[in-house]
Amino acid sequence: MTKRMIIMLLLVGGFVAAIGSVKYAQIRTAMAQGAAFQPPPEAVTTITAQRAAWPATLDAIGTVTAVHGVTVSADLPGIVKHIAFDSGRPVRAGDVLVRLDISQEEAQLAAAQARDELTRLDLERMRGLRAKGITSQAELDRSAAEQQQATARVGEIRAAIEKKSIRAPFSGLAGIRKVNLGQYLNSGDPVVSLQSLDPIYVTFSVPQQDAGKMRRGARVDVSAEGLEGEAFVGEITALDSVVDEATRNIEVQATLANPQHTLRPGMFVTVLVGLGGDASPITLPASAVSFAPFGDSVFIVEEMRDPAGKTYLGARQQFVTLGAGRGDQVAVLAGVKEGEVVVSAGAFKLRNGAAVLVNNEVQPGNEAAPKPENS
Repeated sequence: MTKRMIIMLLLVGGFVAAIGSVKYAQIRTAMAQGAAFQPPPEAVTTITAQRAAWPATLDAIGTVTAVHGVTVSADLPGIVKHIAFDSGRPVRAGDVLVRLDISQEEAQLAAAQARDELTRLDLERMRGLRAKGITSQAELDRSAAEQQQATARVGEIRAAIEKKSIRAPFSGLAGIRKVNLGQYLNSGDPVVSLQSLDPIYVTFSVPQQDAGKMRRGARVDVSAEGLEGEAFVGEITALDSVVDEATRNIEVQATLANPQHTLRPGMFVTVLVGLGGDASPITLPASAVSFAPFGDSVFIVEEMRDPAGKTYLGARQQFVTLGAGRGDQVAVLAGVKEGEVVVSAGAFKLRNGAAVLVNNEVQPGNEAAPKPENS
């Protein structure tokens, strides 16, 4: 009985050992096949890295402001009797915009003029009496003072009448009027916005580290959303004397010609400042760069060898240092050499060492100043 059991155990052990050997051989074969497996190449588009002229510029966001801009208001209270301008039309310096009712002031002026004439006659009479020694010097002085007061009163009323004619302080474009005929205006009530639009200012801010690059007379190119195709060129005319403590930015002012009054105060614009001097960095399409928090990278296509020693066309991941962007392009300051072949489209599906299949029938955008068809 014991002998039979031993034989059975030996037979079972031999069977298990045989099965284990077969499975071990199968697993080793599968591992070898997996190690030798080469995934199919990924289709990509490539571009040869080249240097290009890159003007030294700085981009900023600016706001249009008027050289002269005010809200014209009433200096003295009164009722609107006449409106002498049209909304949205240009006016010249000194033009009457609104006249207020002056009937009360005219009556006061007539009374003041009569008083002035009477005091003048009294003064002449007192001078004659003083010459004859009939009256005292004090009486003459009092009469002279009264005559001066009467003359001053006439001038005061005339000044009030003049202020009842509200005039344009400078030439510019009138906005939408805020008054109507017969309306009573208090002192300080707005009448109309007046803006001088040619020339015009564009103000923008740059970081303090770029403040030293700003120079009076430097060229600025301005573009505005909604005004595609129109170019505005001006120059830097002023820099603020202080740096904003909250943002550490300094405000810069540029002056532009605006003969057609296309730019209006308050508009949002993009400013391109020429810094002088050109560089020649490697330029690549922005689509070639894989942007990541741990570093930006590109894939360089070159000949590689697999574990079996066979050569294939593969992609090597290369970290890069980027400069400014311009249209579809980005400047590469370090990491890519001139003449290297870089993946320009399809980099998102690659890994380091992946096999690639180059297909350059369709290229991504690579224009310094792209003009989309459906803008």
